[in-house]
Amino acid sequence: MEQYQETFKRYEKKYLVGEKKYKILIAKLQDRLCIDRYGKITVSNIYFDTPNYLLIRNSLGKPVYKEKLRLRSYKTPSIGDDVFIELKKKYKGIVYKRREKLELSMAEDYLYRHKPLARTSQILREIDWFLMFYQNVIPSMFISYQRVAMYGFDNPFLRVTFDSNILWRKEELDIKKGVWGNPLLYEGQRLMEIKTPESMPLWLSRLLSEMEIYPVSFSKYGKAYMESGNFQYKNIIGGIKYA
Repeated sequence: MEQYQETFKRYEKKYLVGEKKYKILIAKLQDRLCIDRYGKITVSNIYFDTPNYLLIRNSLGKPVYKEKLRLRSYKTPSIGDDVFIELKKKYKGIVYKRREKLELSMAEDYLYRHKPLARTSQILREIDWFLMFYQNVIPSMFISYQRVAMYGFDNPFLRVTFDSNILWRKEELDIKKGVWGNPLLYEGQRLMEIKTPESMPLWLSRLLSEMEIYPVSFSKYGKAYMESGNFQYKNIIGGIKYA
């Protein structure tokens, strides 16, 4: 059976890169990093939230602690395929991710219809607590993208990913319905993420500085939420006014 990582603790930084810089950067990175064995893959996600979008509204206020729940597949799945339920938390800049692999129909029964699972684990207990705490959690957004992932020759825990063709939709929130929706980035633009359990290697920091590639605050779900027309709540969260 293929092994997969259930827990992550790491720093993540994001960058928006245009087509020209992307090609130069990929060429420079290939001396230090290699593309993982899956090559370019399509990642599909269903994000879950409360009916009034409490989770993403709180996240956009940039609190010290925030969390999100999603159903993820690395293709368009069918019944019988395995998918991942992921609980992602961020505290003081450190990302903690928990994920559990389940057969698709079991995952949908659990998340969409709130049916208890026949088995349990520490990760599933954390997800149970999340669902109980926020109560009426429902599917709120589909987001997909094409991803190229690289990892370090000398440090496999250093990962650099490039996401393109990021699409979102609010309707047909069924991960089996395929990849389609509204574009989130400009044509040719990519979202780069650098993920590492420690500080960024000096050589990589210098390379980004030389190429004038600087970190940005970017949330796929957050940007899709703002573009969806839901960004209309008349209250203030974390200093951000929603008018």
